[in-house]
Amino acid sequence: MTTIFGVPLQALFGQLLLGLINGSFYAILSLGLAIIFGLLNIINFTHGAQYMMGAFVAWMLLNYAGIGYWWALLLAPLAVGLFGVILERLLIARLYKLDHLYGLLLTFGLALIIQGLFRNQYGVSGLPYAIPAELSGGQRLPFMFLPNYRGWVVVASLVVCLATWLVIEKTKLGAYLRAATENPTLVQAFGVNVPLLLTLTYGFGVALAAFAGVLAAPVYSVNPNMGADIIIVVFAVVVIGGMGSILGSIVTGFTLGLVEGLTKVFYPEASSTVIFVIMVLVLLVKPAGLFGRTA
Repeated sequence: MTTIFGVPLQALFGQLLLGLINGSFYAILSLGLAIIFGLLNIINFTHGAQYMMGAFVAWMLLNYAGIGYWWALLLAPLAVGLFGVILERLLIARLYKLDHLYGLLLTFGLALIIQGLFRNQYGVSGLPYAIPAELSGGQRLPFMFLPNYRGWVVVASLVVCLATWLVIEKTKLGAYLRAATENPTLVQAFGVNVPLLLTLTYGFGVALAAFAGVLAAPVYSVNPNMGADIIIVVFAVVVIGGMGSILGSIVTGFTLGLVEGLTKVFYPEASSTVIFVIMVLVLLVKPAGLFGRTA
């Protein structure tokens, strides 16, 4: 059996695949966070709860309405994104001119309320969500077995992340968004409805979290704590990539997922802390993050 540093090749690639799966979720979630912080200046601690809501909406659609996975990929982000729009209009919009701390405290409190409501209703044991029939099974590769659904998660994440980056960085809409955060008065003078633009931006960032939740539902059990378990790591990913950096969140998310997977192979004891160690090292060398711009 072929080995690398004493580790069987199949085990190594298996852990790299798991790392890539985790990296896919890190990338989408940190992308949503980066959009909300970079364009709205709000540290959205509710992001983990909104990711959990996406998974629960998919589960509810299936169990209460008989609506399957493929429609859930569209409907769950729309539903949770609409919830985000209402949240932004009623509460978050009042905080744009205040210190970041106020937004952090508000969204942290909202996350606790949302998780508590779902925990009270559904418990914490976790609810199963089946892999769609079209993506069941897997491919036998020369060096490993690749489950079809896990391959789909990686591809879907890459497509969504790159499409989002292209829209924000390369289109007229993206230019309006960036300009609205720098000089809202000037953009409004050109006839652009800046408050609506900011509301839709927050809704889109929330919808990305919900989309990740639907992707995660068949991989992990659907439970109220799934967002709380991942959000701290995702914040570390955003800090490493650079707060508000769209490209940084994508690249760093996938890369750190792979690093985490490799750590599980060669030094399992450090796998749960390696991302935070990297964060400390990056902050010591480049406080703005790898892709961040120094003010």
